[in-house]
Amino acid sequence: MLSIEKTGKTVEEALEQAVLELKTTIGNIEYEVIDQGSKGFLGFGSKPAKISAKLKFDPVSTAKNFLREVFICMKITIDFDIVEKDNRIDITLKGEDIGVVIGKRGQTLDSLQYIVNLAVNKGNAPYINISLDAENYRARRKDTLEKLAVNLAKKVKLTGKDFYLEPMSSFERRIIHSTLQGDKYISTYSKGEEPYRHVVISLKK
Repeated sequence: MLSIEKTGKTVEEALEQAVLELKTTIGNIEYEVIDQGSKGFLGFGSKPAKISAKLKFDPVSTAKNFLREVFICMKITIDFDIVEKDNRIDITLKGEDIGVVIGKRGQTLDSLQYIVNLAVNKGNAPYINISLDAENYRARRKDTLEKLAVNLAKKVKLTGKDFYLEPMSSFERRIIHSTLQGDKYISTYSKGEEPYRHVVISLKK
């Protein structure tokens, strides 16, 4: 958020003005004194105090407020479970409309994760990684893709023909690559441009 500048007879008075304009409490803002001000002599030559203030960066509140606005626009009700650790925030979404949030093959969930990361990290440092999940969808999807990768690798070994998977997100492509990287007979690589980039499973030459 951009800083605001406020003046007052004292620094404390200028700070009160900043708190009122930012509609918060003093504990939620950070400020810098630009000028301490002065009383002057016998009322002459007095100078107001001046400060620069802004809301403290709170990535959890920023993420929650952003997602709430998105869900209001989508006309759905979603609850949050949040775990914050170091420079990472894991948000699990839940509710009756969770299927809408996940979308086809998790595409809506991935898009939400992308834009909430942009919203939280805009103009702030250090970078905070926001992970979005919905009713353990990512773990279930990971398990499905791992099994798919193993089965397709067997098919490639039997037929000797390359297998082209459907377009996937970078997260899902990494699961395929990781699952088969230890197979001495199989190689994998990504091909195509986003959003149509896909994995190819083939026999090692």
